[in-house]
Amino acid sequence: METQPMQDFQDLCTFESFKSFWHYYGYGVDQQELLDREFKRIKGVTYLDHAGTTLFPESQIKEFYEDISRNVYGNPHSHNPSSRLTHDTVESIRYRILEHFNTCPEEYSVIFTSGCTAALKLVADTFPWKAVSKEEPGSEFCFLTDNHTSVVGIRGVTALQGVGTVPVLPHQVEARAKKPQTQTNGEEECSTPHLFCYPAQSNFSGRKYPLSYVKGIQSQQLYPACEHRGRWFVLLDAACFVGCSPLDLSQYPADFVPISFYKMFGFPTGLGALLVRNEAAKVLRKSYFGGGTAAAYLVEENYFVPKPNVVSRFEDGTISFLDIISLHHGFETLRKLTGSMMNIQLHTFGLARYTYIILSCLCHSNGKPVAQIHCDSDFRNIAEQGAILNFSLLDCHGQTVGYSQVDKMASLFNIHIRTGCFCNTGACQHYLAISNQNVKSNLQAGHVCGDSIDLVDGRPTGSIRVSFGYMSSFEDCQNFLRFVVNCFVNKPLILDQKRINRLKSATPMESSASDHLSSITNGQQGHEIEQVITPSPERITTPSEGTVSKEGKNNGISHTLTNLFIYPVKSCASFEVTEWPLGPQGLLYDRLWMVVNENGVCLSQKREPKLCLIRPIICLASNTLQLQVSGMEAVAVPLETSLENSELRTSQSKVCGDRVQTVDCGEEVSAWLTEFLGKPCRLIRQRPEFLRDMKFGRGKSCCPTALSLVNEAQFLLINKASVSFLQEHIANRHDSENEGTWSDMEQLIQRFRTNLVISGQEPFAEDDWSHLTVGGTQFQVMGRCGRCQMIGVDQKSATRTQEPLRSLSECRSGKVTFGVYLAHQSGRSSTAISILSIGDYVIPRISESTEKL
Repeated sequence: METQPMQDFQDLCTFESFKSFWHYYGYGVDQQELLDREFKRIKGVTYLDHAGTTLFPESQIKEFYEDISRNVYGNPHSHNPSSRLTHDTVESIRYRILEHFNTCPEEYSVIFTSGCTAALKLVADTFPWKAVSKEEPGSEFCFLTDNHTSVVGIRGVTALQGVGTVPVLPHQVEARAKKPQTQTNGEEECSTPHLFCYPAQSNFSGRKYPLSYVKGIQSQQLYPACEHRGRWFVLLDAACFVGCSPLDLSQYPADFVPISFYKMFGFPTGLGALLVRNEAAKVLRKSYFGGGTAAAYLVEENYFVPKPNVVSRFEDGTISFLDIISLHHGFETLRKLTGSMMNIQLHTFGLARYTYIILSCLCHSNGKPVAQIHCDSDFRNIAEQGAILNFSLLDCHGQTVGYSQVDKMASLFNIHIRTGCFCNTGACQHYLAISNQNVKSNLQAGHVCGDSIDLVDGRPTGSIRVSFGYMSSFEDCQNFLRFVVNCFVNKPLILDQKRINRLKSATPMESSASDHLSSITNGQQGHEIEQVITPSPERITTPSEGTVSKEGKNNGISHTLTNLFIYPVKSCASFEVTEWPLGPQGLLYDRLWMVVNENGVCLSQKREPKLCLIRPIICLASNTLQLQVSGMEAVAVPLETSLENSELRTSQSKVCGDRVQTVDCGEEVSAWLTEFLGKPCRLIRQRPEFLRDMKFGRGKSCCPTALSLVNEAQFLLINKASVSFLQEHIANRHDSENEGTWSDMEQLIQRFRTNLVISGQEPFAEDDWSHLTVGGTQFQVMGRCGRCQMIGVDQKSATRTQEPLRSLSECRSGKVTFGVYLAHQSGRSSTAISILSIGDYVIPRISESTEKL
């Protein structure tokens, strides 16, 4: 017959009891349903080593497999289509990583490494350490004693360079804080670089150290920075922290942040990153150079110039690009399954808190505690404690049970835990009261890190750690606690009811972690999108031949504007209009949307010719963009959007080398595109408040020119006379493909995806224009359009041909430019352009003093 304490313990091991301790659990679906769908392989396993590595869900691997099965990814150092796809995908993932940590490429760079340790070594090898001299003090390498071995190992580099080493006890950082030293008159500012390293979360105890230390050290208000003049940099070891907690680098701008991705996603292993603040990257000095890092070098002379880009300078050789591509699926799966890092933090902390309370209240029959828990908190404050529980089990005499014995017993019950010192000797010594001499004596007795010698002269050499991940369940807590009671409690069990009641009644502090973090989700930044308001445009009708001004007749040449096209969705079919407003970025709604693949990489006709078969239609009456394809029902999205719709996610993508901020258009249109193109796709829209200025033609005498998702300029103009010249050249080729298909002038024009079509008299005369006028609207010519492979796609059939790119290169003596880029000279004001009646426009003659473009 069970004793009352045992019955009380059984009552505590119910989900209802758990909910009385903590009310956050799961992610809106039954946790068992999540496990059955994504983690079938751990059925019957109690996995409690998420701080070692978390587990990957099946859908993440499946989606990654499908990705690399349908796409050809080449070496990103090449320039062929498969290599460009890899390069663009990797860049998209860099953006995604920075978004996850609520920062941007203007502030941070992502340098991929083989893991957190390699990232730490990179900092050690490139930091500008200075030895002490008569002129100025030397650098100091300072680290919290509660740090991973890989951080302390930086000492091996600094010791050889005459750099001081300062181990810092956790309590000293604030206890020894003081006002920073002030500079006296005539005293030069000290620029000696120093480095302070600390973990965002201890991998031993799960203790979270204040992220505010970052600015406190940088501003030299906290110890040891307050006692050493110079410039202080902070390395925040986030490897253990980011698996279950959100990190906001916009609020806590650490200079160096090393991470390992298997701690976050479970896959891939052997891939990490160093997030380096761009201001800090400027001071790093790198000696070795590998493939891909050189702008130029000589083999017979000690001459080397690194690439200017931070990432290109530090990523030696070919990066592990397939592993990097898998990260997209890690982020996406994490978001779909959990919603946000805050949800993960609340879920995992609750499991750890519950386990801590019950374990700390278990007593042997003589009243002595079953466990000694190694921590600095009572698991009330989510800002101070992570989802890690470190402890030693004690027998009824108060003696430590060897961790190796516990590990072996746990394995019999298929419970996976971690034992030892967890590569954190400083924390191990602190919590287990192991002196320096003890460490040396233990080594002489044959004990080394990682072995199974758990006791030396009755003293523990390590402890036991259980840690939780986002897929952990209440049943994992149940199984572990019952295992402890069944195997290590001297019966009858006694529960410390006073402690249980006290801990249960203590109000947990789940909202104090960082109030602003509650709005951060995976891949999202908390920016509101404002509705675009288009002013009522002043209608400018293209003048007829009879209304061209006298000045225009005397100083310019008149030609006819015959067609006006907009392309609402980049790389999709045109939408021809006879009048259209001009917005701040060109023709209103021109290339405001684009299609991206599952990794957020822009799809163009170079990669997906079938895009030309999608016909976008702007319907102003219903305020929608409609997408039409023959044989499918049309789909519509709003012309304007708002982030108030929780289904729409912000993201960053890349257009013509520029980073652009976008918002997702939702699942319905994504499913429509995916069905038509036969691969996972999404429709994204440029965020209305995002400004992207044109680099092309910069420095000319026009206002700054804002761009939509166009490649290089607001407008493209082509001359029918130039098209006719090209058409004739193609027709005269005896080896031309698809003979007879080039007779349709309009179809050939469609290939060039132009906005304005004019009927000039001389082919390629537009190459020498400087600016032009349509009615009263001024446009400046910014340069020629360098043609690409897209004109080799038949816009009616989506088939690829070598024409007309081959003929264009041939008839222009190797040059493939065709058409000219234009910018609206009125800057960001809104007017309108129309061809209600076929009109003329004036091209001012170029005088010798006018700059030719």
